[in-house]
Amino acid sequence: MSQPLAYRMRPTSIDTLVGQEHLVGEGKIIWRMVEAKRLSSMILYGPPGIGKTSIASAIAGSTKYAFRMLNAATDTKKDLQIVAEEAKMSGTVILLLDEVHRLDKPKQDFLLPHLENGRIIMIGATTENPYISIHPAIRSRSQIFELYPLTESQIQSALLRAIDDTEKGLGHLKLKVEEQALKHLSRGTNGDLRSALNALELAAESTKPIADKMIHITLPVIEECLQRKVLTHDKDGDAHYDVISAFQKSIRGSDVHGALHYLARLLEAGELQIVCRRLMVTAYEDIGLANPAGSARAVTAVQAAEKLGLPEARIPLANAVIELSLSQKSNSAIIAVDKALSDVRNGKSGQVPNHLKDSHYKGAKDLDRGVSYKYPHNFPGSWVSQQYLPDTLKSETYYLPNPSSKFEEALAKQYEKFNL
Repeated sequence: MSQPLAYRMRPTSIDTLVGQEHLVGEGKIIWRMVEAKRLSSMILYGPPGIGKTSIASAIAGSTKYAFRMLNAATDTKKDLQIVAEEAKMSGTVILLLDEVHRLDKPKQDFLLPHLENGRIIMIGATTENPYISIHPAIRSRSQIFELYPLTESQIQSALLRAIDDTEKGLGHLKLKVEEQALKHLSRGTNGDLRSALNALELAAESTKPIADKMIHITLPVIEECLQRKVLTHDKDGDAHYDVISAFQKSIRGSDVHGALHYLARLLEAGELQIVCRRLMVTAYEDIGLANPAGSARAVTAVQAAEKLGLPEARIPLANAVIELSLSQKSNSAIIAVDKALSDVRNGKSGQVPNHLKDSHYKGAKDLDRGVSYKYPHNFPGSWVSQQYLPDTLKSETYYLPNPSSKFEEALAKQYEKFNL
């Protein structure tokens, strides 16, 4: 087959799309537009290889409209005129306009009236922020939808479909893909399905069959085809988790160089989601109340990284790793909550004191619910001494301040004031 696997496997209906359920799932906006056959021009915005072209192809397949593809940067105004003539003859054409942010003024001026009358339904695809990079005249005539990188399980599902499909995929070959190879292929492309399918096809076509004509695709083959090494070759995955552990422990130990080294190893292995999750855990577990603003900035950095994708994601993540590594450390919050959880799990709870129980119903007063509750705002400094823990735990302590920073030093002073 001369066409690439990623092209052949493009969905022909909205129901066969992989990912982007927030737009194409049953009852969601694009699904409803297709179902009602009330399409409007749209701009699909997100990283490469996550389904922009697939959505356009699926919309065309589901509605049976003519489907044409042009590139705003390389195709000419004459190419647009050909599409416009076809729309005039057939009634409606769906035009996937790739790199729509590069549409110049002459092409834009030609296209606008055709968008206005609905003969051309433009589906613009861009990796750039449309609110910054696309001309307001195009933007105002389009709905803007943001797409997100596919998850590892979504990519794996699409790869398995391609392996089994005898008509458009690789089902005519006797492929055996190792579990670790499939996992690396699903994980190592950072949500880019096109790259994963291209690497799978290259692996299938460049690997010689063995005795029983089986094409055996191993982890080293996939690494070569992706041009990205997996984090570890250890079959049990121990080294993989060792690097994640070393990443957190380097931040906890204030070794900024070690933390950046392990960050780089994880990013090079395509482990963006693992880095993001581990960084947020570390921020609140190990830095915690010593630098609450730093923990908040780590969350912001993670959000930016997830929006940007790799390679740009490395920049906000490096900012966060450096700050957290060089921050003062406090684990007082996790110690406190784990101690409380331990008591609860071991059956140490008891009745809520009557004065704290809900009293917002008729008859509560007769049951002595909330009667003797003291409203703190009615007292100087908005504080009054009263019991909050159950009787069985009333002398228990969970949080012990660690005044290693100015913020927790202030908390310690408040703690002393309220626990005389």
